Amino acid sequence: MASQAKRKITKSGSTPRAKKQKIEIPEYHLTPSIHDGDGEIVWPAPKVQIERAREIIRACAQAQKPTVILPDKDADGLSSGAILHHTLTALGLSPSLISVCFPPKGSSVHDETARATVSESSPAYIFVLDQGSRKTGPLIDAPHTGLIIDHHYAEENGFPQGAEYVTAHDCPPVATSSLLTFEICLPLHPDLKDKISWLAALGTHGDLGTTLKWRPPFPDMATTFKQYSKKSINDAVSRVNAPRRSAAYNVEDAWNAVISASNPEDIAKDEKLLAAQAEVKMETERCAHVPPKFSKDATIAVLTISSAAQIHPLIATRWAGFLQSNKLEIVMCANVGYLPGMVNFSCRVAKVARVRDGDEKVDIIKKLESIVADHPEFRARLGESFARGHKEASGGIVKTAEWEELWQLMGVGKNVRKKADGNRKKEVKPTQKNTLANYFVKAG
Repeated sequence: MASQAKRKITKSGSTPRAKKQKIEIPEYHLTPSIHDGDGEIVWPAPKVQIERAREIIRACAQAQKPTVILPDKDADGLSSGAILHHTLTALGLSPSLISVCFPPKGSSVHDETARATVSESSPAYIFVLDQGSRKTGPLIDAPHTGLIIDHHYAEENGFPQGAEYVTAHDCPPVATSSLLTFEICLPLHPDLKDKISWLAALGTHGDLGTTLKWRPPFPDMATTFKQYSKKSINDAVSRVNAPRRSAAYNVEDAWNAVISASNPEDIAKDEKLLAAQAEVKMETERCAHVPPKFSKDATIAVLTISSAAQIHPLIATRWAGFLQSNKLEIVMCANVGYLPGMVNFSCRVAKVARVRDGDEKVDIIKKLESIVADHPEFRARLGESFARGHKEASGGIVKTAEWEELWQLMGVGKNVRKKADGNRKKEVKPTQKNTLANYFVKAG
């Protein structure tokens, strides 16, 4: 008999399993912009701030006085610093007058150690790039001109005393610090475009991801991507980010690679960066499989690791794209081994929650602050490094004792799902009596 198609046997009353709805994340460049009184888009920052920043950069080059650049240590920050460095030297400032400083591991530009280091060179100009801002005293006590170029959330007037600033945070879609620096510097010298365009792409892909669509209001980078492939730029991103994540924290290696490179391929070949990248990859895989625990209200998933490497942001990002729950809002990775006596944590909005809008839109900083809002004394002890960064990607550094209190306040591990029939006796299913063995016994 010819073979016939097998019929698909289905249980009576069963229904086909519904397909999971694909989560569609809106394209970043489509984030609604704000407009000025003439109806023009305000991007990447208010014009008055951008023009003032250009005035300061020009004045710095003309002054020929000691200058300090304080860039953040990731791809965005280092690209910002390199763009500004190339701009100042193109305008005539001697490279010998420019110092580049990085705060020690676990510190920030707002710490006294950083202030002391910057003061040593008696700078007339100080540029702080991509470091996040907060309301503090002057950058240094001596007379100087300070400029903050940033895109992180900052409270009203949340900048160092006496410093000028230009911020992209309030002009969505929020530009990266490197892209903001690029937009500020590009008109200042005719020979800058080829030198700094790929750096803007490097820093922007480092912060916004490698699949970003370069469409308005973002600048047209078609020429840049014809000259340098996106793969080469994306490979350079992971290399540049590696040293600051490594246990040794050799940020200078990344800076030296970026400032001396004439293209992204130069960075991708750097042996020191390759070694750091291998270390970070191995350490990430070692720690990435720790199971999460959930807050009492199930909105926060917390993973706890111990590593001397700064891999907690990577693990938070990885799990944020993996965990599925209707209640889940935030994935938090806490690293208890990065700094002695401290807990460094990173938070990311869970992918399942990124489509929320309006009042339901997840704001990590607001969420973290709400947890401690009714405990002002505890909030004071958490310090200024709690809940810093972006609304979608925040984090902080707190003492171990305070972290344990925060853990209790979130109710981590207390979200134990009770069985609906937990109090019922387990139903005993009747056994089949008419078995083949019984049949032959009866027959005998």
